[in-house]
Amino acid sequence: MNTALQIVEIIVPTEIIPLLASYNLVPQFLCESIINSAIESITCTPTEINQALEQFYQHWDLTTENKIQAWCFRYGWNQQKLILLATRKLRIEKFKQTTWGQQIESYFLKRKRQLDKVIYSLIRTENRSTANELFFRINEGEQSFTELAKEYSQGPEADTSGIIGPVEFGSITPNFAQLLYTSQVGVVQSPLPWGNVWVIVRVEKLIPAQLDDFMRQRLLQENFEIWLQQQINQLSAEEKIWMGVNSKTPQVTEVV
Repeated sequence: MNTALQIVEIIVPTEIIPLLASYNLVPQFLCESIINSAIESITCTPTEINQALEQFYQHWDLTTENKIQAWCFRYGWNQQKLILLATRKLRIEKFKQTTWGQQIESYFLKRKRQLDKVIYSLIRTENRSTANELFFRINEGEQSFTELAKEYSQGPEADTSGIIGPVEFGSITPNFAQLLYTSQVGVVQSPLPWGNVWVIVRVEKLIPAQLDDFMRQRLLQENFEIWLQQQINQLSAEEKIWMGVNSKTPQVTEVV
């Protein structure tokens, strides 16, 4: 969205915030409050409301009208609040679609290189001469890559005969991802120094990402989480510290 959602102060009894803080629930409370403000104007059709209520009743085993009334009385809910609670997930999905749905194709193309997957074989060893000897054996056909990886590789890939993946390029160390991306499938790369070890790599298969329904939902959720983090970042530094909010976007796990 072009305009950032304004984070407003929520008026609650003075004892609530300290209580939430004592249970480390303030960050979650803050996030849910921001989301509630964002979806306030999102509406559902009567059919959608009825379906959402039915699912809500089934989830909480509210199988009779008496059970429903007792539940509402116990937790202080009226019919309007109950509808908001039951349709909240649907309204969040509608908010995602309304806000980012038209941008998903372009966003996918922007992210595609990171979303593509690769299967590759790897041998790593601390000894350069060993790496050269293994590379020679593979090229001369004396032993297979899988045999040598299982016997000599000094990483967890030894348990899978050197095979790693499929794994997204976005989860791999950038320089190593570039090496894999530019390697020809099936060609064994000569030993390369990589940190404290020497590696021999062979790309087995490239798997292009597809913009299917699952990917669309994932990218909508990704945009939603980025947006939510932006809202949290509007807090002052003091508020972030007091509320225990992490203002940094989670880092992607790197795979060598």
